[in-house]
Amino acid sequence: MEYYNYIKSFHLIFVITWFAGLFYIPRLFVYQIEAFHKPSPDKEILGNQLKLMAKRLWFIITWPSAILATIFAIWLLLLQPFWLQQPWMHVKLAFVLLLFIYHLKTHQYYKQLQNDVVKKSSSFMRIWNEGATFILFAVVFLVVLKSAINWAWGIVGMLVLGVLIMLGFKIYKNIREKNPEA
Repeated sequence: MEYYNYIKSFHLIFVITWFAGLFYIPRLFVYQIEAFHKPSPDKEILGNQLKLMAKRLWFIITWPSAILATIFAIWLLLLQPFWLQQPWMHVKLAFVLLLFIYHLKTHQYYKQLQNDVVKKSSSFMRIWNEGATFILFAVVFLVVLKSAINWAWGIVGMLVLGVLIMLGFKIYKNIREKNPEA
């Protein structure tokens, strides 16, 4: 058990780098979509650079981090199986499943954009970018409070955050329409 905290530390490190990738990749998607609508040669130059950046982020940081975070999580649960009997852990694992669904859907968007298939708007991707944030809030509240009930206050906080983010998007969109350089 002396190495439990080391395994936990590695799990947290890879969770953090996984989320870093999930926070940044949709932002690159926003730039890719906006570059796709630019005239040549900007479209090709920006598009190729952004594809390369997305590929490196996705396959060098995000996917390996997701896999390693999962391996260390399973290892922790094997060392401390009593966590699986805790109601808050069941809720946490449901959010982790939701995180994997989010990750796989993001991978689908990644593949589309790598093939110059633009099906979503940059506004959609700005909103999609917040999906991982909501999951992170829920999981952190669950882990810190260790309660299947009290995490609901975290969800209320997330909803308030969501409203504030949407207002921020609206304000930013108005500023960009008035001043395209912003």
